[in-house]
Amino acid sequence: MLSAVFVLVAFLCVAALMITKRLSTMVALPVLALAIAFICQVPWVEMSNGKDAGTGIMKGIIEGGSVKMATSYAALMIGAWIGQYMNHVGISKTIIKTAAELGGDRPFLVTIFVCIAVGMLYTTVSGLGAVIMAATIALPIMVSVGVPKFLAGCIFLFGYAIGLSINLANWTYFTSVAGITYDSVAKFSFIMLGLTALTTLVFIVVNFKSEGIKFAWAAENEFDPEEDFQKAPLMAMLTPIVPMVLVVALKWTVITSFLVSIVYCFLAMLIFGKEHNAKKLLSLLPRSAIDGISDTAVATMIMIGIGMLQSSLNHPLVVSKISGFVSMVIPSSPWTFVAFFACFAPLALYRGPLNIWGLGSGIASIMVGLHILPPQAILGAFVACERVQVIGDPTNSHSVWISSYIGTDTNQILVKVFPYIWALAVMGIVATSVLFLF
Repeated sequence: MLSAVFVLVAFLCVAALMITKRLSTMVALPVLALAIAFICQVPWVEMSNGKDAGTGIMKGIIEGGSVKMATSYAALMIGAWIGQYMNHVGISKTIIKTAAELGGDRPFLVTIFVCIAVGMLYTTVSGLGAVIMAATIALPIMVSVGVPKFLAGCIFLFGYAIGLSINLANWTYFTSVAGITYDSVAKFSFIMLGLTALTTLVFIVVNFKSEGIKFAWAAENEFDPEEDFQKAPLMAMLTPIVPMVLVVALKWTVITSFLVSIVYCFLAMLIFGKEHNAKKLLSLLPRSAIDGISDTAVATMIMIGIGMLQSSLNHPLVVSKISGFVSMVIPSSPWTFVAFFACFAPLALYRGPLNIWGLGSGIASIMVGLHILPPQAILGAFVACERVQVIGDPTNSHSVWISSYIGTDTNQILVKVFPYIWALAVMGIVATSVLFLF
């Protein structure tokens, strides 16, 4: 029990350092992994005798943990490769501007269609570079039809979260965290997609009414969206959908589906595009790959740290010393499950303990290992809480960039969206309990 208390203190100390920005997530996670191992007296080298025989810190946590998420960050990098290729050949810009054209001069429809287009993009693309690319097109379009730029920035974040609900690179990460199948992830991911879209619609309607936005073009617009560009062909615009079809309908692996999607994008642009020849399209492939890897470098390093943290928390010596304490606080019934996660969902903010992309991955791993709740339910609850993090967390790089672009502060965005994202998380938690616990 004493070891469990020290582990909890280590969690709280590291969380405090991350929240106050004194320690980056990239550094904090490996530090916490090693701290937990030392507290629970895991030896540096491999153990060979006794009931707790297994690997030590060097081989099991540092080396083993660093490649534990290899499939996840490979999928992330290849997904970013597709995203950058779509950017370079004009597909992403075409999708967003086509959505704006469908809305005409009606602010509400323009906003809805742009939000759908942003969501469609982020089923495949990822990284800060992709956010910058999409936001610099989508935000001026919404502002140009009379949507206040602060509100446009918030709406973009909701659209971003819609797409990430069914982002296949994220699915790969979730399966690694909880050890469950893609089918299980898909079940609650599509539910979260619907709930996120519904919450986004409510947010838009409520704020359009409160702002008194009329169905007319704004007289002035300080943004200057680019008008002249060569549209990508319709067949190429289907690129973000291709991997989803291959994974969900045909049960292909994610990485294979991503690679096939790159080939599809190349052929669609070559056959149906007017401005790109084979030489130019081929030259963009390595450039897009490099840009994609650059976009995901930070996320990859964080995943390496997450792998180390999970390996540390799953070590036999660690499990034996903290499982008793953890089992005391884990909810064991559907009702306490909903109450627990609904109450603490805001702890996903500021890199907190329910953030599945940081400390939460370790906590989820412990909960799965104790076999008190189904792993699908545990991951579903953390993914529901992730809605709070991905849309509202002021420490997100995409939130920081958007707030700077629209001239506000990330905490102001959080205040604006907080009631909606907390309600969204609660709905997701309830849906997860119905799906996996009843």
